[in-house]
Amino acid sequence: MSELVTGEAVALELRPARLPSRALAVLLDLLVGVIVYVVVTIALVASTASLDEAAQFAVSLAAFVLVMVGGPIAVETLSHGRSLGKLACGLRVVRDDGGPIRFRHALVRGGIGVIEILLTFGVVACVASLVSARGRRLGDVFAGTLVVRERVPVAHTGFLPPPPPWLAGRFSGLDLSAVPDGLWLAIRQYLGRMQQLDPQVGWAMAERLAADVAARTGTPAPQGVPPAAYLAAVVQERQAREARRAFGNGAAGAYGTQPAQPPSLSPVAATPGPPPYYGPAAAPQPPSPGAGPAGTRETPSPERPGTGFAPPA
Repeated sequence: MSELVTGEAVALELRPARLPSRALAVLLDLLVGVIVYVVVTIALVASTASLDEAAQFAVSLAAFVLVMVGGPIAVETLSHGRSLGKLACGLRVVRDDGGPIRFRHALVRGGIGVIEILLTFGVVACVASLVSARGRRLGDVFAGTLVVRERVPVAHTGFLPPPPPWLAGRFSGLDLSAVPDGLWLAIRQYLGRMQQLDPQVGWAMAERLAADVAARTGTPAPQGVPPAAYLAAVVQERQAREARRAFGNGAAGAYGTQPAQPPSLSPVAATPGPPPYYGPAAAPQPPSPGAGPAGTRETPSPERPGTGFAPPA
């Protein structure tokens, strides 16, 4: 799964379409285009029977350009990247940033598609799609677009637990541009399966991933924050930024990030009881010298803010 700048872990997390599905969509579009072209040609032949041979050829050529080239461009522009073939295969053309395409994107794709699909019978498009890491043909490269899958099975999407509420918005100033896609994928896989891992193994994995993120961002993880909660908060911050870039600031609240409100540093008093998501994946930690008897919570101090995290017994 490729994580676009505008997606991953949210609705914008889209999978690039590969060659088989794209080829099927192109074949369906070509079949529809040929049927329309034949019907238009028959109508033109009947209506231009009185014209000479050169005029009839010019009319036929204009009909071919309008139907086979202008038709797909108009359909992709009006449908925001969904032609009939792509709609049947669950595909869609989007920009590199995940947004809907415009006329200029469809025009570039359609113009180059004449060469790499129609004139070369799709050979150039197939080779370019196989070479590209995200299955893009030359038209997509020059237009700055990407064909993605819209219909993704729900079973393939793992549940990502949200971070504790007191961590929401705490990493709004973190620079996440240097974190590679492979590390994001590893974090998502860990968060989706951490409930199934052995506590010791899960804690060690979370510490390694948190250290990798801290090394990439140049900012160490906050003291006293469990690594699993830190990873979940960082992933949520990335999702919120992508949602704001794609949909505007109004979508940020849907992902739990509220930059305007400073996060609370004393969540223990506000939210009694252990958090529901990070306990099974955490390893038991030795009690601090000032901790009270078993079953009680330590009051957070200014030097070490409380985390709201209770390791399993």
